[in-house]
Amino acid sequence: MNYASILILLFLAVTFIQSGYDKVTDWKGNVGWLKEHFSKTFLRSSVPMALFVILALELAAGIFCVVGSIQLLTNGERNYGFYGAVFSCITLIFLLFGQRIAKDYDGARTIAIYFIPAVMAVYWLG
Repeated sequence: MNYASILILLFLAVTFIQSGYDKVTDWKGNVGWLKEHFSKTFLRSSVPMALFVILALELAAGIFCVVGSIQLLTNGERNYGFYGAVFSCITLIFLLFGQRIAKDYDGARTIAIYFIPAVMAVYWLG
């Protein structure tokens, strides 16, 4: 059994499900903060739509990671975990793009830290 893959999938699941939950429970607060964050960029007028896309990607990544962890534990299959890892990478690339556009280089650096285990999971589960 690949315990390292399960641990990374659980890490990604917690990361993205909690982030998605935060967006759902404080939508207005997130939109307000992000409008300010992107006020000097071409993304300023599309913040709510962009936030919705990120929310959908985060929830997909988190759910696939949970199901993938269960699948690895129960029958050793890897397909849902692989999808979770890929969705995690896609989500992180979108987030990185936003942080770079906003010139938030510390935020971009933080996203890179999350990207490393996500890519490891893609590699191990692919």
